[in-house]
Amino acid sequence: MNISARYRIHYSGPAHSGPRPIRIRLPSSINQPILTAQVAQEGAVPFQRLAGESTRENSVYLGIVEPHDGQTVVFDDSSYEPESAAKSTSGSSEATGGIRSIPSFHERDAVCRLDTGYFDLELCRGTGSGEGASKWGIRHFMNKEEQVDLLKSGNNAMGGFYGPFFTPENGLINPPEHVVAHVTVEECGPVMHRYLLSGRIPDGLRPELRGKSFSVEFTFYRDVDFFDRRYQVDHFETEVNGRCALDRITVGDEFESGEGGLVFDRFDSYNRTPYREGDPYAALLKQEVASIINTSKNQENPQEEPARFAYFRNLLDRDLTNAHWDLYWRLFSYWEHALTDAQIREHLAQVTAQAHVTADANERPWHMPSQAIDVSSLQDQTIFPGAADCTAEFNSSNGRCMIWLTSQPSGGFQIVQRPQSGWVNWGTNTENESPALPVGTRIRTIYGNYAQSWRERADLETQASIQVQKQAS
Repeated sequence: MNISARYRIHYSGPAHSGPRPIRIRLPSSINQPILTAQVAQEGAVPFQRLAGESTRENSVYLGIVEPHDGQTVVFDDSSYEPESAAKSTSGSSEATGGIRSIPSFHERDAVCRLDTGYFDLELCRGTGSGEGASKWGIRHFMNKEEQVDLLKSGNNAMGGFYGPFFTPENGLINPPEHVVAHVTVEECGPVMHRYLLSGRIPDGLRPELRGKSFSVEFTFYRDVDFFDRRYQVDHFETEVNGRCALDRITVGDEFESGEGGLVFDRFDSYNRTPYREGDPYAALLKQEVASIINTSKNQENPQEEPARFAYFRNLLDRDLTNAHWDLYWRLFSYWEHALTDAQIREHLAQVTAQAHVTADANERPWHMPSQAIDVSSLQDQTIFPGAADCTAEFNSSNGRCMIWLTSQPSGGFQIVQRPQSGWVNWGTNTENESPALPVGTRIRTIYGNYAQSWRERADLETQASIQVQKQAS
């Protein structure tokens, strides 16, 4: 089939934007998996057909290009890949380079392990076993040049979502731990991979949150320092922290370095927002757990307690100061059957009532930061910053940095950087587990050595304008 098409890129924004995904629309009669375009200033660039975005009228092709204003992209008869290259688009694609599937997995529930050229990452479907190592999401993640896995144990994950479904009040603790995600491979080629993880959220104590389903779309590109994701959840309305929670969720990214270390030791937002330090809700939950355990130890007929409660009594009869939240939350899990539904509601009602008062006490003032926040030096190694659509966590010693850009602002965040356990968290919730990110928001997550220049790196996303216009033949 003959092909002759010429496009011009119109670009405005910061110079040296770096490689970007560029979409080209060609007639639907052109449906080769891979086309090679001649791109001014770059030479031959592979473009991958996106089956999920193509229509009856157009085939959508995506390539990775560093855009310049006036740059031309030309397709002609030489654009067709040889048959051998077209067959290699299952993820290996040695002929065109790009994303490569790595056959060796870290985890038994891995969906894929990808070498994108920039990242080495492993996406998992979860096992539903109810433990930290059961989570779906990205369970291993590293910059290939840095060679440091930010999730080395596999017991934490990037990409989970929590509130309002997975909270003690609903009797559920952690969706990645209790759900095995169904995985659909939507796109798979040398330029882009896209996976849709979906499932039914387990029913908890709250009737209005039952029967709901979710999906998370992960998109990975070749040779770039970011990936994209988007969360969809069936419409819901409930109450959290005394306020309406309408189609807003908590998304959480976890990182680990082992006890005594931190992957990231600073938090910042593009336009600095006020924050409060400490986590009264977590402290009150721990106190309630300790009270329940101590009461049970002193009761006259301990043999009457459920076996599962006895298990948790032994597990939790310890100093919970630096315990991971999964541990002490699990006592209130509807699925664990350590407490009855009525007991869960009774205990959590007490915690919630106290938390409403404590969280807003004058002893917890709002602080206006003048620089990046050293979270680990503050109470509970936790802060609750205000609304933002561009945030970052970085390491002040080695320069590594994660940047989050959201297409809609999150109403607030919970940030934890706890060297006692080595656990770091970025979560889109405010005080008392109130979800703050609108459903359907796109999250672009950037990673690299940007501690000293992360705002400039973010500007490449927010201030760049790229349009592609077809030229007359």
